[in-house]
Amino acid sequence: MNKMTIRDIDGQGKRVLVRVDFNVPFDKETGRILDDSRLRAALPTIQYLREHGARVVLCSHLGRPKGKVVEELRMSRVGVGDRLSELLGAPVHTLYHVIGPKAVEATQALKPGEVILLENVRFFPEEEANDPKMSHALAELADIYVDDAFGTAHRAHASTVGIASYLPAVAGFLMEKEIDYLDKALTNPARPFAAIIGGAKISTKIGVLRNLLSRIDCLIVGGGMASTLLKANGVDVGESLVEDDQLDTARDLMEQADEKGIPLFLPEDVVVADRIAEDALSEVASVDDIPQDMRIVDVGPDTVASFREAVEDCMTVIWNGPLGVAEYPAFAKGSLGMAEALASLNATTIVGGGETVALIHDAGLEDKFTHVSTGGGASLEYLEGKTLPGVAALMDKK
Repeated sequence: MNKMTIRDIDGQGKRVLVRVDFNVPFDKETGRILDDSRLRAALPTIQYLREHGARVVLCSHLGRPKGKVVEELRMSRVGVGDRLSELLGAPVHTLYHVIGPKAVEATQALKPGEVILLENVRFFPEEEANDPKMSHALAELADIYVDDAFGTAHRAHASTVGIASYLPAVAGFLMEKEIDYLDKALTNPARPFAAIIGGAKISTKIGVLRNLLSRIDCLIVGGGMASTLLKANGVDVGESLVEDDQLDTARDLMEQADEKGIPLFLPEDVVVADRIAEDALSEVASVDDIPQDMRIVDVGPDTVASFREAVEDCMTVIWNGPLGVAEYPAFAKGSLGMAEALASLNATTIVGGGETVALIHDAGLEDKFTHVSTGGGASLEYLEGKTLPGVAALMDKK
């Protein structure tokens, strides 16, 4: 990554504002954190700054308060600071403020190595509007800015882009790790290089597919978006989710893959159901024999075997998006089969996308993958070849 990092700064005695992504999943009734992976991912950066005498100010959003104070989305209500304190083995004080005199006073009172967590930054509408006044107010809390929130790097907000206009801005270790893994996969992968793309709609991943077709050796498509490709191939997919306005685009993508000599794997058999529900009636069907009154909800066992065989000799694999309606355990078997296949490979395996990452986490397979990305939309846009505003705002290496 051609951006400066926290290794390039002297944080001794300085107030360092770190934009983290602590948008953790939590139980809406109790406020209990359900998965602390995002907190753990930020630990290396926070510990490094503490060990080098920095006064650490953490800034994050939580949920979608849409510019208003939502009590259920307070950092203290969810216990983000408390859990982080346990992980750090050091006190983390959660402020009731984000900007303003009291927030400035709190940061100035910090001693080297101490950590505070600001309130939910998205309680302010000026945050997502990237308002210069908000950016300047955040900058008053620190001497140096560190962006370690890859999950928000595709958003031009006050705390991800605007603040970099007022303070020296560098990347944290998580940001560096995310960019390095994705960049190497796209520019200098060990080959063969395969991409597995799933999810509901092809329209959200056209750019990704087009960009990857010039870089990969094999493409596997599953999830709802496979239904559109199958229909474009003349398959009757029954009641399955199909983007009819994307059929020509689907045909064009398949033609591109064929012209480039890139094998494109689609489901051969599928799990179909009468509705999307855990107790739905379901069965396995060949793609050539899908019942008219049923819809595709997962890939079938033969497809999983075919997909496994397609990647078994690959040295680099990127996976983004589930192969079925994986939020329902009954329709997650295909995705789990793919996860287990990738976990057994002696290759560079990179997983991105919220649902896919959640599936890997719930299956206890995170440690079996080379890199599990913390950024859903950000990783997609990077795979699409777009410049991420949060990365572009950081200082270049000299």
